[in-house]
Amino acid sequence: MEVQAGKLLSEIIFPSDLKKFKAEELKAVCDELRQYIIDVVSVNGGHFGASLGVVELTVALHYVLNTPYDQLIWDVGHQAYGHKILTGRRAQFHTNRLYKGLSGFPKRSESEYDTFGVGHSSTSISAALGMAVASQLKGEKNKQHVAVIGDGAMTAGLAFEAMNHAGIENSNLLVILNDNCMSIDPNVGALKEYLTDITTSKSYNRFRDDVSSVLSKISELGPNAHELVKKIEKSIKGTILKKSNLFESLKFRYFGPIDGHDVEHLVKVINDLKQIPGPKLLHCVTVKGKGYALAEKDQTKWHAPGLFDKITGEIKKTVSTKLQPPKYQDVFGHTMVELAEKNLKIVGITPAMPSGCSLNIMMKAMAHRAFDVGIAEQHAVTFSAGLATQGMVPFCNIYSTFMQRAYDQVIHDVALQKLPVIFCLDRAGMAGADGPTHHGAYDIAFFRCIPNMIVSAPMNEEELRNLMYTAQLEPLPGSFSIRYPRGNGVLTDWRREFKAIEIGTARKICDGEDIAILSLGHIGNEVVNACKDLNTEGYHPAHYDMRFAKPLDEKLLHHIFSNFKSVLTVEDGCLQGGIGSAIVEFMADNNYKTQVKRLGIPDAIIEHGEQSELWAECGYDTKSIQAAVKSLVSPRVTNSLVG
Repeated sequence: MEVQAGKLLSEIIFPSDLKKFKAEELKAVCDELRQYIIDVVSVNGGHFGASLGVVELTVALHYVLNTPYDQLIWDVGHQAYGHKILTGRRAQFHTNRLYKGLSGFPKRSESEYDTFGVGHSSTSISAALGMAVASQLKGEKNKQHVAVIGDGAMTAGLAFEAMNHAGIENSNLLVILNDNCMSIDPNVGALKEYLTDITTSKSYNRFRDDVSSVLSKISELGPNAHELVKKIEKSIKGTILKKSNLFESLKFRYFGPIDGHDVEHLVKVINDLKQIPGPKLLHCVTVKGKGYALAEKDQTKWHAPGLFDKITGEIKKTVSTKLQPPKYQDVFGHTMVELAEKNLKIVGITPAMPSGCSLNIMMKAMAHRAFDVGIAEQHAVTFSAGLATQGMVPFCNIYSTFMQRAYDQVIHDVALQKLPVIFCLDRAGMAGADGPTHHGAYDIAFFRCIPNMIVSAPMNEEELRNLMYTAQLEPLPGSFSIRYPRGNGVLTDWRREFKAIEIGTARKICDGEDIAILSLGHIGNEVVNACKDLNTEGYHPAHYDMRFAKPLDEKLLHHIFSNFKSVLTVEDGCLQGGIGSAIVEFMADNNYKTQVKRLGIPDAIIEHGEQSELWAECGYDTKSIQAAVKSLVSPRVTNSLVG
């Protein structure tokens, strides 16, 4: 069913159309935009609460700014649905996050209004500052540069690094702090408490209203207007709210907090801020999920709920009478509790993803031993290293794609010091609809080259449990990484007794004579399916689950290269530097001449889509594996035609 836009929204194709409306009509435009997002996401899925929370801010920004000439940068991009709808993509919005459709995030190749591609948090201020400085160098003095960043993203070190630099550049930069106390999960840390102090200070807010009143009339105050406002601000902030100097200590002019859902007031304030030179920060208080009661009430659940009935709020699930295997992340979460009950040294760490990685299960069971450190992957790794120096056993759970942000800490603070930190890399391999910013394509390659690092991947839930169990056994084996994919496993009876795995050993899945297929991780289940079909066609491949990309099972590899003329490797990771590369290196180092074909993610950026669609596109789904085998060997039995 095609979703219809409201009367006003249907007249808006680009921001230039939005400017035809009077300011007092913008509230109605916001209502229609919010309803359109609800209607489309309820039937197509996607991120939900974040975009609802910035509807008024989105409309106000495009109403005031001259986009795309003025540069508008959205941090992360979960909140950019309204932006996409207002910038020429409403007719295609139903394809959002679908294979070959619109990206779920701003993307430079998709629209000139998407000034910077985003998927990882906290990049907006750095990017906007770079754009602002470039405009200065080109003499574009009136060009605006606006970064919209959430209070959760503001906890990342990159955001503070950018603000520290921006404060000494006399650039035309406006940072809008979207303060809703949420990222995906509730925000944590001292910054959250600081922002709460500002937004709840009755004295400050009473005087803040006076400043806002003056600010809204700034154009009427004559040539000394900016100095007058500056003096009033300084007086209020210095005497009423001493803590308010955090942003101003970085030489940002601070304005707010203001109601982020009052679109007319936002228009007035943003218009006036355009006239004030130098770096500025506007603090907007919003509600994630605004306008949809259930999303306001349970903001974590409604961050990306999937398909739902917009009237009842019932989240639609696939109806099946068959018992479904659990998600890998839930197996991790429950296993953490089991292991921690037996080993009092175990602690859990995650950077702002307790529900995403299911560490919230441990947080509920033993809150004092599970830590959400905020959007701060670098800190999460070094914090884990510090714990390890004192004899603790840290399980540091970071999505594979986000681990890229803490690579130096893994090398310098963990591996170099031979510290036993256990890295659990969720969302490894193809991440699905989140697309290239979230695919965990590179962790095998970038962990495999680090000394003192064990690199492993389970093929199913039982193997995940056993790898976690093995990693914490005394004597601790050292730095240990375990990668596993987004989504469900394959076993329904996964909660089995723990068994230690000898590090660097593979396991045989099935016998065969024609070709050896070596797989790593969950993608091995595609190999299992391929082998079943191949056996009926006269092909008899042997299949081995390698389990470890480092160290390799060299004893097994000597056997394979001595007994098979053809080898096929399969991995849900990049081919360059992956386990296929490791096996080819072994072959070359030991002077074997076997024919080897590698399947995995090619040297390309892979866009979004369902995991199965992307596996097929990259050539390592069940059918592709079968085709690869057939290209390397001939069938042993030829089925005769039956007349």
